[in-house]
Amino acid sequence: MSTQWFAVQSKPRQECTAKVQLERQGYTAYLPMMTVRKRKRAAWTTSIEPLFPRYLFVHADVNQQSLAPVRSTVGVSGLVRFGTILRPVPDAVVHYLQQAEAAQGAEPGEDSWPFRAGDKVAVLEGPFAGLTAVFEGAEPEARAMILIELLGRQNTVEVPINALNAL
Repeated sequence: MSTQWFAVQSKPRQECTAKVQLERQGYTAYLPMMTVRKRKRAAWTTSIEPLFPRYLFVHADVNQQSLAPVRSTVGVSGLVRFGTILRPVPDAVVHYLQQAEAAQGAEPGEDSWPFRAGDKVAVLEGPFAGLTAVFEGAEPEARAMILIELLGRQNTVEVPINALNAL
């Protein structure tokens, strides 16, 4: 079996375009993706982004399929080389990435929140704006439970998760 994986560098923010174009040319392409929670315009959003920005993998049999067209593919900057030598990526590495990506999509829940229990957070809005607190957990309705010190004692308060920012 002489099919191997090769790393391909794409042009900035054109990983998906490169993948589609490589597949149109008959190559098997793999672009590892990950789910990311980011704060955007005062709200937490979930987006799916490339695990390795500007990089993807192409699977080819170099004895039967030339890699020369890869370099001129729309969205591709070039093949990753060490000097002038083109080195394949071990199958085990790509297989591990595929398994990790599949496992990530299968476990929604507490890991998808931007904070972990015990993290220090700042309250950005509402009656507790400007105070620091300790994140305790989150509810499915985008509500967060925080531990805040009021009048000399710790109190658990529920606030919108969008009202928090990491310290």
